[in-house]
Amino acid sequence: MESWQEEDLMTMKKNKAIILLTVLVALLLQTACNNSESIPATVTFTEQVAPILYNNCTICHRPGGSAHFSLVTYDECRKNAGSAAYVTKERIMPPWPADPHYTQFVGQRILSERDIKILQQWADEGAPEGPKDKLPALPAYPIGSDIGTPDMRIAVQPYFLKANSTDQFLLVKVPFQLPADTFASLIEFVPGHKNVVHHVNGDMVKYDFYKKTDVFAGDRIVNMVEDTASLLQAFQKLGLPNDDGSYPTLQKSVVNYLPGVVGQKYPEGIGGYFLPRKGAFLFNDLHYGFTNKDDIWDSSYINIFFAKSPPKRPVQEFQIGTLGVAPVEPDLIIQPDSIKHVYSKYTIPADISILTINPHMHLLGKSFKAYALQPNGDTIRLISIPRWDFNWQYFYTFKKMVKIPAGSTIVAEGVYDNTRQNLNNPFSPPQLVRDRNGSMKATDEMFQFIITYLPYEQGDENISLETK
Repeated sequence: MESWQEEDLMTMKKNKAIILLTVLVALLLQTACNNSESIPATVTFTEQVAPILYNNCTICHRPGGSAHFSLVTYDECRKNAGSAAYVTKERIMPPWPADPHYTQFVGQRILSERDIKILQQWADEGAPEGPKDKLPALPAYPIGSDIGTPDMRIAVQPYFLKANSTDQFLLVKVPFQLPADTFASLIEFVPGHKNVVHHVNGDMVKYDFYKKTDVFAGDRIVNMVEDTASLLQAFQKLGLPNDDGSYPTLQKSVVNYLPGVVGQKYPEGIGGYFLPRKGAFLFNDLHYGFTNKDDIWDSSYINIFFAKSPPKRPVQEFQIGTLGVAPVEPDLIIQPDSIKHVYSKYTIPADISILTINPHMHLLGKSFKAYALQPNGDTIRLISIPRWDFNWQYFYTFKKMVKIPAGSTIVAEGVYDNTRQNLNNPFSPPQLVRDRNGSMKATDEMFQFIITYLPYEQGDENISLETK
């Protein structure tokens, strides 16, 4: 019996030694890791700061970018060192409203704590330049696109906005004719003035070649605010019917835009569109918001990226909330000086694979959260936006498809702030705000959760949606 006890004691000592050795190795690895992440005693623009800004900021802050100032040269960055340190510390920039600890998405721009400390230290030390030969090359950005070099570009009819004009809602036709029928992997809307183009909802008109002689005949724009025409009369003004008066096929939701949105490009064979030889893009709603004191000519355009082959799996879409398959509950009526909580939920009838999601609210939005409750009681996280930002409404694409089993309930929750403390409140003092049957005016409200998906196939959850 004693020999057994001695043997057990020896085993316990040996196990303790192994545990201590494991802990020691872990500590050494952690120390090495921390050292590799340490910040130099002196931080310079060329060695530490430029790589951070070039990888995360100059996609917008460059000549020709969407931001109102550039962060390319040393002088430009030195002038903005203090503000860059502040907005990154407060997680205002780079703009990425979704909580990365809740869900991860393709293309998210989130600075590490080390990057933020480097920018702070650089500003505190007077923003030194550093060795000029250490400056990295600026990334090569596509011209006139957020995605790449398009195969075809079609101009939208330019539109004149008078100074201090209010919301404008337009029906816009953008006709095209191709040498032959083909396919597109992506269709991208690029606003001429991002500060006034609020959103675009765009469909595609598909003509049978011999039923429409001239797709370019008719008006290009009908102003639905100033024009008293009915929708049918507006379609006729735009010259949409076939030559015999019948109407062609309409494919919904082909080209869309919201502030901050970048067109979604999926792996080959997923998504995409058939492009007829004769057709037109129909913006059933192009919304211009308030303009400033200057007159503006907006010259937006459409980029088309052709596909090598027909899409094997066309994507589908549905939305819950305003104008969706499930209502907003309770009614989206927000009293002055109040905080309002709403939700929308929908139980899906079949297995689906979610690719992309798009939460949508207007100026009173405070927070947004969505998830799926499975029949077994487990929760699938979709997105959490703890601090809603009207100016950045991305289409969020998951890194891999997310399977939602049949019988699961997709839930979206929103909070609205109609108080004086909300700096984005369009009314002072606050007024009653509601959805007004899906009104898209920024001063009205909406609550939507748009889901782009595929019918589930075995192995979808292992397919990467990250494209080069």
